[in-house]
Order: sequence, then structure tokens, then C-alpha cells
Amino acid sequence: MRIIVVVAAGLGLAGCSSFSMPDMFKSTPPSATIQLESLPAGAEARASSGETCKTPCSLSVVAAENLSVTFSLPKYQPETVPVQIIRDPSSPGSVTVDPNPVYAELQPALPTKKGRAAPKAAPKAKRAAPAAAPAEDSPFPPPPAR
Repeated sequence: MRIIVVVAAGLGLAGCSSFSMPDMFKSTPPSATIQLESLPAGAEARASSGETCKTPCSLSVVAAENLSVTFSLPKYQPETVPVQIIRDPSSPGSVTVDPNPVYAELQPALPTKKGRAAPKAAPKAKRAAPAAAPAEDSPFPPPPAR
């Protein structure tokens, strides 16, 4: 009787959906370290995968697919740099990042004019002046009175 119970329990686990053989053999994608630099230094660097740091710095990202890094700093225009993940087919766990280091030269933000009034709305169209009475020798009748 014990043998039947053990076999039945084993069959019950085999049908469990949370355990599957193919998942056991999947490997996690390798990670890659990306060096990040900016001019001026101190910019926030945010990878499209979510990691952030202040330049100069480095991030460890999952090398599953290509990504981008956006550099931002107050009073400067943000800059986004695409980053390519290159896998070495001869070595499955080996990846290369291009460019590395990732570099951005931030440009100053365009100045805003303070203290200046907002532009006024376009003036409303004026009513046309009433038509002058036609000349005495005009072939057209006079306009109706309002």
C-alpha cells in the first residue's frame, strides 16, 4: 500500500504547473557593466532597463537586448545614447557593450525669457465700416438701412 501512495504522490507532482523541465534548463541572461561619463559630470544616467546612477559611474545591466541611456542634469538638455549589446556566438555567456564607456556632452538648456508678458491673443476682427452710399451716377442701388 505504501508503494501505491508514493507513486500516486509522484504522479500528482508531475502534473503540477509550477514545475516544468524546460524552465530548469533556461539560463538567466548574462549581465554587462557599462561605464557612463558626461560633460559636465554629475548628470543622472538612466538606462532604459531602469537602473540609474550619477556620472561618472558604472551600471550592471541584464544583457538581454539593446538599450539606451538618457543623461539629464538641471539647466541642460537631456541626451539619449543608444547602447548595443553584442553576443559572442562562440561563448554564450560573453557579451560586449558598444559604446563603452557611454559618453554624453550635455548642451545648456535654452534660456527662457522671464518677466515678459505672455503674448496677447490676436485682435478680434473689426467690423467693416458701413458702405458709403453709392455715387449718384452708380448703377447699383443703395444698401438697405440698418
